[in-house]
Amino acid sequence: MKKWLPLIIIIGLILVIGGWIASVNNRLVHLDENVMAQWGNVESSYQRRADLIPNIVNTAKGYAEFEQETLIAVTEARSKATAMTVDPSKATPEQMAQFQEAQAGLSSALSRMLLTFERYPDLKANENFKELINELERTENRINVERNRYNETLRLYNPEIRKVPTNMVAGLLGFETKPYFESEAGSETAPKVDFDFGKDKK
Repeated sequence: MKKWLPLIIIIGLILVIGGWIASVNNRLVHLDENVMAQWGNVESSYQRRADLIPNIVNTAKGYAEFEQETLIAVTEARSKATAMTVDPSKATPEQMAQFQEAQAGLSSALSRMLLTFERYPDLKANENFKELINELERTENRINVERNRYNETLRLYNPEIRKVPTNMVAGLLGFETKPYFESEAGSETAPKVDFDFGKDKK
């Protein structure tokens, strides 16, 4: 029995270490899946905004006097924003910054367009247009919510990757920290799209 003792101890250690590695892997997989799922919600919200824009632009085009430059700027910004994609499983801070820059460009173009609409009371009174703008406002708020939730999932995932002793095996298992959404100046509030519909002006 004594001659088998070292082998039993070695096998026992292998089983314990293997079990620990499996436990670490399962925990990180769970956290990583949460991050990926929440990123899907972020993308869905941005896609919803992108889908609304052609309808808003087409409605405005019905008013011949509306500034075409503004509509072109929004359309081009939308094209750039939808062309920029990020794989969250392999995202780098540089890729996330580029993604945010493209989305911020669209937000800026939308803000300028919404300010321009103030000059067209007939367009503002259009029921279809009002509903589109209200939906855009809800979507902008949803984008903010989903971005914040994504960062919250990273606040659970990223520290786990860096903790001792998890960090000793996380790299071997292929898990790496992921970049957060960083706030830009003025990005803490969604573009204001409240035109006070239905209120009497004095």
